[in-house]
This record gives sequence, structure tokens and C-alpha cells, in this order.
Amino acid sequence: MQKILNDPEPFVDEMLEGILLAHPNELRRPSPRAIVRADAPVAGKVAIATGGGSGHLPVFMGYVGRGLIDGAAIGNVFASPSSDDMLEVTRAISAGKGVLYLYGNYGGDRLNFDLAAELAADEGIEVRTILGADDVASAPSGRASSRRGIAGIFFLYKVAGAAAAEGASLSEVVAVTERAAAGTRTMGVALSPCTIPAAGVPTFELPVGQMEIGMGIHGEPGVRRGPLETADQIADELTRAILADLPFARGDEVAVLVNGLGATPKEELYILYRGVARILAAEGLPVHRVWVGEYATSLEMAGASLTLMRLDDDLRRLVDAPAGTPFFVQG
Repeated sequence: MQKILNDPEPFVDEMLEGILLAHPNELRRPSPRAIVRADAPVAGKVAIATGGGSGHLPVFMGYVGRGLIDGAAIGNVFASPSSDDMLEVTRAISAGKGVLYLYGNYGGDRLNFDLAAELAADEGIEVRTILGADDVASAPSGRASSRRGIAGIFFLYKVAGAAAAEGASLSEVVAVTERAAAGTRTMGVALSPCTIPAAGVPTFELPVGQMEIGMGIHGEPGVRRGPLETADQIADELTRAILADLPFARGDEVAVLVNGLGATPKEELYILYRGVARILAAEGLPVHRVWVGEYATSLEMAGASLTLMRLDDDLRRLVDAPAGTPFFVQG
């Protein structure tokens, strides 16, 4: 493997040290694998916590900041953070208004976050949980609750963070974020593998000239593998799969995220969005806002994902609200 690192063993800790050195006025570290807003806890505000394995920047810690989330627990590459670090995050961000845990639907994360929530409850901190489970390729609609959480969690951070910043109660933040999650779907395509530093070998094999539709961000199997198709063909398959899973009525307004997985140039992502936009226009689905870039990556994996979120008046206002972190600025 060819990577800019010193030693695979301290990869995550040296990365965290670099981030904190670069952004000391915006982030702080209450424990070695916990990152929170420098001004946490924010008085009078519901706090939002997330976390997961490293290797996906800007998910998870990249959304710690104004108008988004308040803290994140950080695991090893593609591995769950510990319950101890999640509890440290919870303690550091709690302002007495309750804490929302918002993270991807993976077994290790659920186990450790649930334990942290129990320990926080013992300390008098109310915790509610919402799981990101937007990957339509990972389970059929009849088992939607078992789906993986991937790039669509960006929209959930945006909605929950904006609602909390407006002063909404914990129950109100939970209700609007659950509504956002119910209308969010993602589908992805992988063109090449990535290499975990500690392993030193690719996470899977994908021959040149092949693509895999529906592959997960850790290399989980997709729904099919075949010859690399054109951007318009890929856009059609991703968009049609999402629209079939969450039927939209003509006139429904949507937010769109075209996300690069780590090694796909923005030029290619915009070509992909060109195809998506044409399909949405033909289906009578107005696009309210578009984000194109790297929002949830998988180290240096090549490929992209498409996320659609159905909007209503509240969700439109919340996705448009200003936000600011070292990795993301809006407004």
C-alpha cells in the first residue's frame, strides 16, 4: 500500500492529533477517542452525539460544530468506538436538555451506544436514539430496519442539528429527525477497493473494468457486479432503485446528495448528477437543493452514492439552515 503515514498502529490517534492541531478553536478532546465542539456544552440546547469507525471523513467527526452535531466518538478504521468514549462524549456535551444519539445501523455501534446510553441514564442524562438506515441495497423494503446507514446520515445530521439550534425540545428533535429518516434513501456504486492501514491489503477485489452496485462503505457485498457502465446508465440504476423503494408523487420536492467515496473526482460526480437531474425532472420531482462532493467516504475507495430525501416545509427550512464545522460550511 502507498499511504502518507508513519506507522499503521497509531494511524487514528495521529489523525485525531492533526485535526485538533489544525482546528483548536473549534474542537476539543475530552478523552483520547472523543471529539466535541470547543464550546460544548451549549446551554439551553439539546445535544446530538454520533460516532463510528475511522476512515469515513467527514463522517463522523467532520460534522461536529455549529448547526450540526455536538460530539463524536471515534473507533479504529471501520470499527466501532468504545462505550467509554461514547459516554465521555455524552458527558461533555450534555446541557441538561437531553442527548440524541444519531449513528449508523451496525451491530458493534448499536451494542456500544446502547451501553453508553444506559450508563448516561444512570447519571441522570436522558438519551434518545435514531439509527441511520438508508442503504436500499442492504435489505429489502420489508426489512428496512435492518438496512445499513451510509451517506444519508448527512441529511439527518443537518435536520437534527438545525432543529436543536432553533431551541427545539428533545422530543421535537427526535420527531423531525425520524421524519427525515423515513424519507431518506441511498444507493451506491463501487469502482475500486480501499486498504485499511493495519491490514495493508485491499478490503476486496474488483477487477479493472468492473463495478459493483450497492456495495457497502466497508466493502460489504452489493446487489450485482458487472462491466463498468456509462455515467448515465449508473445514474439511471441508482435513481430508479431509490424511487422504487420510496414512491414519490409528482411535485414532491427533494434534496439530493451525490457523494464521492474517496477517490472519485468532483468532475465525475457532477456528470453523475447531470444524469440524476434529468431523471428527476422527467419524473416531476423538483430539486430544492443539491450537495455534490465527499460527505461520507471509505478511505480511497473509488465510486459514489446517491441520496434523495423527500422534503416538507419543516425539512426544507432545516436543510437550508446555516451550519459550520472545520469540514462543512453552509450559510
